[in-house]
Amino acid sequence: MMDADTMVLPRLGDAAVEDPWGEEDRPRRAAVRAATGVLRWRIAAWLVPAVLMGAFGVARITTSGPSAGELATRRAATSQWQGIGAALTGDVALGPYHLLMRGWAALFGAADLALRVPSLLAMVGAAALVGALAARTATPAAGLPAGVIFAVLPTSTRYAQEAQPYALAVFAAVLATWLLLPLLDRPGPRRLLPYAGAVLLLGLCQPVALLLLAGHGWAVLAFRRPGALRWLAAVALGLLPLAALLGSALRDGGRLASGARPAAAVLAATPGELFGVAALGGVLAGLALFSLPLRYPAAICTAWALVPALALLGLAQAVPVWSAANLLFTVPAWAVLGGVALSRARAAGALAVLALVAVLGVAAQLPS
Repeated sequence: MMDADTMVLPRLGDAAVEDPWGEEDRPRRAAVRAATGVLRWRIAAWLVPAVLMGAFGVARITTSGPSAGELATRRAATSQWQGIGAALTGDVALGPYHLLMRGWAALFGAADLALRVPSLLAMVGAAALVGALAARTATPAAGLPAGVIFAVLPTSTRYAQEAQPYALAVFAAVLATWLLLPLLDRPGPRRLLPYAGAVLLLGLCQPVALLLLAGHGWAVLAFRRPGALRWLAAVALGLLPLAALLGSALRDGGRLASGARPAAAVLAATPGELFGVAALGGVLAGLALFSLPLRYPAAICTAWALVPALALLGLAQAVPVWSAANLLFTVPAWAVLGGVALSRARAAGALAVLALVAVLGVAAQLPS
């Protein structure tokens, strides 16, 4: 038994392995699994809404006849190039869009489906960006419900199926807000120029949608005041190319937007026209109040939803420009706020509210 004092256990595998059971590696594997889960949420946040929006947009896209606005788009798309200059200065809101559609029709034709495809693509892109924006401003879990809310709204489907500039303006508004966050957090020329380009695109699609800049400005002054000059420089860079066009058109009697005076009946009808169903407006307003996203960066979406509407209301006191179509670019903000609220709720409650929104939205789109 004297040898027992010198006995050793047999080696398990390589002598260099200090943790043969992998116990020390468990935290790393857990971190990898967590990162993989976050990545899956972020992918789902933009992919699922984009697929849903595409499915709703394609369904029955050719069943309805062209509206008066679409007939005007077709006339502009099939007109001679010599008369396009008058279109650019005659109607500020539609001139640049009609010029775009003139080039589009030259490539793909002027059938109803061909003229509606740009709006469909814009809304699909907007739905993807809404989900990605919510995931970026709040948590990855907020992106999926936000994008789904936007995709199932009847107005999203309606304007995805109309050859009008509103869908492109919605996309430009979401893109500008998406690009605002890195511009304020990590300023530099590489981030200033894309934001300026998004502002330019927004003004070309729908000049009245530039009221979004009022919301952006409020967020900048409230949370990123040292970066206000950089933001103003980006805005000026985006607006400069628009100044000549807008100034010339307004001098020639053009108008920035059409609408009505904000009478009580008109204001009361706005939620139903903006979201497709008045009840959806109530649900989204309740979610926005429930979430109370008053801290940066979610507060940018609060300002995006409210400040342009208040600015348009003030402008409409002097000029009849109040309409749901002129506020369509704020709908993504309400969807983001709804996604933020649902991400903070318990899973059962969040699924119930999301199901309610989906039922109301889809039911409104079913053929009667």
